[in-house]
Amino acid sequence: MSAPIYDRVALIGLGLIASSMFWAIKRAGVAAEVTGYARSAETRATAREIGLCDRVCDSAVDAAKDADLIVLCVPVGAMGAVAEEIAPALKNGATVTDVGSVKRHVISAVAPHLPDHVHFVPGHPMAGTEHSGPTSGFAELFDNRWCLLVPVENTPSDPVDRLSRFWRALGANVEVMEPDHHDLVCAVTSHAPHLIAYTMVGVADDLRRVTDSEVVKFSAAGFRDFTRIAASDPTMWRDVFLTNKDATLEILGRFTEELFALQRAIRTGDGDHLFDYFTRTRSIRRGIIEAGQDTDAPDFGRGATQR
Repeated sequence: MSAPIYDRVALIGLGLIASSMFWAIKRAGVAAEVTGYARSAETRATAREIGLCDRVCDSAVDAAKDADLIVLCVPVGAMGAVAEEIAPALKNGATVTDVGSVKRHVISAVAPHLPDHVHFVPGHPMAGTEHSGPTSGFAELFDNRWCLLVPVENTPSDPVDRLSRFWRALGANVEVMEPDHHDLVCAVTSHAPHLIAYTMVGVADDLRRVTDSEVVKFSAAGFRDFTRIAASDPTMWRDVFLTNKDATLEILGRFTEELFALQRAIRTGDGDHLFDYFTRTRSIRRGIIEAGQDTDAPDFGRGATQR
């Protein structure tokens, strides 16, 4: 168990990521106290019932007051309003971070509200499951996953290094990245795949009405994985697509071009093109396994997946 890195950590929003952070913090012993807040009274009651956070507060301001690290765990569309609300209560020298999967928008929405005496180091733990809510978290969620840190301009190295040590103690690998590059990378690895999964499941839902539920009854592993992804939190993903619009549309444009090329190959019977394409894409899967970011076990019911 590590020595505390922060005396007090405040988790604003108590869903999957925040609850997993709390259990990972307790496992590692890197905070003396963890406060928490959720907008919903029901969520706060659940958090108290299961022992999530050392102290669950009834306002974001109370949770953030005197905290050394404040983590915004709310949907990206709500982060600006939360930052504005808690700004007057932030202690001198505190670090504010977030867990959103879009960074340029978060910086634009949050940074203007923060006082000069705090540090803003946006973050993105690339881990998640299809489940949400305070009861869905577990300490191992971040183990060997990546957390990307995207410090705003002119941020001193000390708060970035400290936050890096914190995330490593929670089990994550850490890399520092520039915001626009982050948003493009995530559009490729996460955002566009989620949109494609939502679309494929939507098509299957339309077809199900014709096939008397056979699409669901005879679902193969590939479609089951699509449904797992498409079961992710609707509010979070709505905000992701609205706030990472340019990068997502760029990747979807490239995807459409590739799809047209595959359609043409199927239509014309170009087996060589299909074989070469599938061989190239297969190597990506091998690379992910070799990097330790997934297993080659033939079980599609994995509990923790990258987001």
